[in-house]
Amino acid sequence: MNAIAFFGTLEVGLVYGLVALGVYLTFRVLDFPDLTVDGSFPMGAAVAATLIVSGVDPWVATFAAILVSSLTGLVTAFLTVKCGILNLLASILTMIAAFSINIRIMGRPNVALLGVDTILTPFENMGMNPVYARPLVVGVLVLLSALFVIRLLASDFGLGLRATGVNERMVKAQGASTAFYTYFGLALSNAFVGFSGALFAQTNSFADVTSGVGTIVVGLAAVILGQTILPGRKVWVAVVAVILGSVLYRLAVAFALSSGMFGLEASDLNLVTAVLVAVALIAPKLRVQYQKSKKLREVRAAK
Repeated sequence: MNAIAFFGTLEVGLVYGLVALGVYLTFRVLDFPDLTVDGSFPMGAAVAATLIVSGVDPWVATFAAILVSSLTGLVTAFLTVKCGILNLLASILTMIAAFSINIRIMGRPNVALLGVDTILTPFENMGMNPVYARPLVVGVLVLLSALFVIRLLASDFGLGLRATGVNERMVKAQGASTAFYTYFGLALSNAFVGFSGALFAQTNSFADVTSGVGTIVVGLAAVILGQTILPGRKVWVAVVAVILGSVLYRLAVAFALSSGMFGLEASDLNLVTAVLVAVALIAPKLRVQYQKSKKLREVRAAK
């Protein structure tokens, strides 16, 4: 893998780091299996691309993409909290509806951003090499997002948010509203995913209605892989781990495909993803079994 391919993969890994943050908030913090991200990711890309092509400032377009994508999370929360629909089914319904809405937003299946200004353009115009400037800018945005999540979850409000995913009865007993925390958590999660979609569209110069397919799997892979490599109970460790997991996941996939390892080709991306997620899920169990067997051997040796 050459330098250009490495930094390009790093850029994509950082973009999907925002997806990992969103998935972490739902799956780990709220204990809510949310598949809405497969719809909110392309929605962020669609809103940002459509507005930018229409002449709207890229930063305003990106903010609009974040706001609109957060609404998908609110819809899922509404279907679950108010309508009593199973959380997994509610997120699937929202994801399906988002597909048609995204086509409505763009007016066609895809929108090209070639030749228009994006949030990366000013940095590229400063004479910085795009190969290094793009991952640097994206990295700063991801870092700021990570600091926001760490600060939020470490606050009293964040404690209530985390408690909602652990023990709803306890939260209700304290007089807090678990429904509000669910609304907020899902909205924030999909806002991050929409932000990722907006950055993806601007870094790749296009938005496509099918770009969200498999986003939830990528997000889960990043979360599981990151927390397997960097385990820890502290909030900042978990946040760093999921972003690191996203980057490592992309690097692992890029290396496997570019090197032709085991005869893999670009069409085998989903297969590689499935294998990595399976390994990441199995690894913690194998580690626990190894530790137990090690202690057992030590006890037998002491006797």
